[in-house]
Amino acid sequence: MHTELLPVPLAPEISLHLAGGDTGLFDAAGGEFRSDVPPPFWAFVWAGGQALARYVLDHPHTVAGRRVVDVAAGSGVAAIAAARAGAANVEALDLDPAAAEATRRNAEANGVTVRARAGDVAEAGAADVVLAGDVFYTRTVADRMTSALRPAAAAGALVLVGDPGRGYFPERLFVRRAEYTVPVPAALEETESLVTAVWEMRNTMHSPTNQL
Repeated sequence: MHTELLPVPLAPEISLHLAGGDTGLFDAAGGEFRSDVPPPFWAFVWAGGQALARYVLDHPHTVAGRRVVDVAAGSGVAAIAAARAGAANVEALDLDPAAAEATRRNAEANGVTVRARAGDVAEAGAADVVLAGDVFYTRTVADRMTSALRPAAAAGALVLVGDPGRGYFPERLFVRRAEYTVPVPAALEETESLVTAVWEMRNTMHSPTNQL
């Protein structure tokens, strides 16, 4: 897919190699979904990732000097924001090897160091902060992400999620920390902006609000 280096709408301090204009998620495949090739999620900057990036840049103390893992990293926007905000080291994980390569290229374009690799959230190393943007878009993915993120929070990690109101977000497990109106490509979301929150996961192993 053709990309160009463009500023992130909500975090223009960061530029990413992105599909521009009216390009849609499946345009590279002739407009059709192909089960053998992951869609190029990495070629777009999604609302949840933008919100996380903005939050981290505006609240650098959340990551400064800490070990950060960005899961389902896509373009790597949240990871790059963490590196810019002073994280001690940053790892970006995505199931798609093309996303890991895109994150490395984007990190280089922004003059920061991010260790990007193909892998599942369950493969993440020890972290002080876990970032996850737009990861609750299907029931299967949401359940898998929740199961992986809860032990991280219980172990003391700060788990921050960016979510624009996807249908499978388990709000009861989180506390809202910020909210943004995020510009998004109409070709992706059928709207030009999405109200997107940054949420902190509760330590659900000890929270009285946890409903098992």
